[in-house]
Amino acid sequence: MRCGVLPGGAAEASDYAREKKWADEVLPGLVVGDPVYLQTPRGHHKFLSLFAPADSGKAAIVVHGLGIHPDWGMIGTLRTELADRGFATLSIQMPILAADAKSEDYPPTFPEAAERIAEAVGFLKAKGYQQIAIVSHSMGSRMSLAYMTGKPDPAVKSWASLGISVGDYQALKLPVLDLYGDNDLPPVLANAGKRKQSLATGDSKQVMIPRADHFFTGHEAEMVTAVADFLNATLK
Repeated sequence: MRCGVLPGGAAEASDYAREKKWADEVLPGLVVGDPVYLQTPRGHHKFLSLFAPADSGKAAIVVHGLGIHPDWGMIGTLRTELADRGFATLSIQMPILAADAKSEDYPPTFPEAAERIAEAVGFLKAKGYQQIAIVSHSMGSRMSLAYMTGKPDPAVKSWASLGISVGDYQALKLPVLDLYGDNDLPPVLANAGKRKQSLATGDSKQVMIPRADHFFTGHEAEMVTAVADFLNATLK
């Protein structure tokens, strides 16, 4: 399947067969949280989300990167560890393309990605959560930027953006955490100064974790602490 814009300029759809394959692998081993299937307004597809509730009234939507699933590696660590720290978490399956797709093939999926984030916000609000943050990584941060620069719900109070490679935060008026490792990918490092300069609110900040790579391998504890501290400061 070649990726890109479909005839007539329509956005590229996710590879739903790959999504089902990921779900079939994830769900038998699920320990923390419960599976929830959400549906975008287009109504063509229900997508897997993993929900771990909390009594705090605060919640985080966890958005994974390119071609993976909502319990993968550091994403699974974020969703479970933040839940342990008192935040409800909803980790959502984002659009994925064929296994050989490159990052430049993904922008046509961003409209669907933004819809999925909006549905996740609606789900959490229906559960009573009015203080919501987005916690995203890599391609998931680019997808989240598409949502945040559209018409984000007022219940979304802050955004923890991990390992984003392109763009800036100039258009955003809510607190942003720009988190990356000092051994991150070259595009992430090259754009760090521009991203820092674009942070607009007093609660926004950029944090670099020493010796960490793009996936914070071996530095997951520092990653979770940086995100949790930011959420505690911005979700009241």
